[in-house]
Amino acid sequence: MSATLNRGLNALREQIDAPVASFFTSCVSCGLCAEACIFYRATEDPQYTPIRKLDLMRRVWSREFTLLGRIGGMLGLTKPVTDEDLKAWEPLVYDSCTMCGRCTLVCPVGNDITMMIRKMREGMSAAGHAPVELIGAAERHNDLGSPMGELHPALHAQVKNAISETGIEIEFDKPGVDYMVILSAQEIAEFPDVLGAMSKIFKKAGITWTISNDAFEATNVGIQLGNRDVARTLVQRVVDAAEKLGVKGVISPECGHAYQALRWEGPNLIGRPYKFEVIHIIELLDKLRADGRLKTKGKNTQKLTFHDPCQINRRGGINQEPRRLMNMVTENFVETDDAGTMNWCCGGGGGVGANERAATLRSAAFKLKKNQLDKVQPDAIVTMCAYCHHTLDNVLEEFNMEQEVLGLTELVAEYLDDDA
Repeated sequence: MSATLNRGLNALREQIDAPVASFFTSCVSCGLCAEACIFYRATEDPQYTPIRKLDLMRRVWSREFTLLGRIGGMLGLTKPVTDEDLKAWEPLVYDSCTMCGRCTLVCPVGNDITMMIRKMREGMSAAGHAPVELIGAAERHNDLGSPMGELHPALHAQVKNAISETGIEIEFDKPGVDYMVILSAQEIAEFPDVLGAMSKIFKKAGITWTISNDAFEATNVGIQLGNRDVARTLVQRVVDAAEKLGVKGVISPECGHAYQALRWEGPNLIGRPYKFEVIHIIELLDKLRADGRLKTKGKNTQKLTFHDPCQINRRGGINQEPRRLMNMVTENFVETDDAGTMNWCCGGGGGVGANERAATLRSAAFKLKKNQLDKVQPDAIVTMCAYCHHTLDNVLEEFNMEQEVLGLTELVAEYLDDDA
């Protein structure tokens, strides 16, 4: 057995705990998870059934952790997992799962299939069977501070532009302020208008904030890759910076996995609670609205719909907050079928969008989202995740759809009441 295969199998074994054993014991192979999966529904290919993507972990569990499996292994009736098996399963685990959580939501016995995929990726990654794009992004993030590489010059340039456009100062590494803002690389590279939008809103609301040079990147490639060591390092980087600055809270940006990694998984990764609050930017804006500190004037008259990012809504619990904000600034807000917690994924999350090999399958999966949009025919689509924004921009162009995509924070800032 090769050293990499042994590492991978050991990583899988480490993931097999009581919840995993309960999962494999209680799964009745009902197929409901398949009906909830964008990749199965788009292709009707049985290999994309979510539970099937976990077959290798199930084999390890059965062969090594159950009595009948051990006997079968000794008699040569069950085969061990090989390096060839892991290689064959890599596209299923990384190309055909965005970890959107829709399958988990419909499981009749409550199995968290999404988390099981995460555990499966731990073994795949340790065995060296992960997309080269994610491996490279993790290395750049660990060594240079961002999955896109060295972004300090770009960040400072975008901050300078925001200051010039708004006349509002944005300070780096300022201690004792209310919040430390983290940004996704996608926002810095593609959607930097969010900086000016936050500046105007926070100025009006009387919120003090800063950006850390040591930890400005919100994305956590370790979560997508399935490498807890990388994920832990990236979370700890943000925690150290926030605690050094003594802020009351860290604002997670319009990025799904960033929010999931820091808010819900981070304390478990580093082994202790934070000394600060983690709040998503949309949660904060809704809180300011409720407190009377966010006032708007006028409304967008276009026909707008909202795309719910999976990690923020379904996995993160932020559902009504964006709708309350949408109703503040829109005159013609229409919901799609299955909006909210059962919304269809954009198809690019969980590292799938970074994986070039998955492009054809990703395009096929988008037809479920397209069907949602075609039924309401909006002028534009609003979302609260920069990577959803990026993915939707690309696939809308690919399918010759003319809608534009808007970020919710920027939309709210556009209608900020300057006289209030």
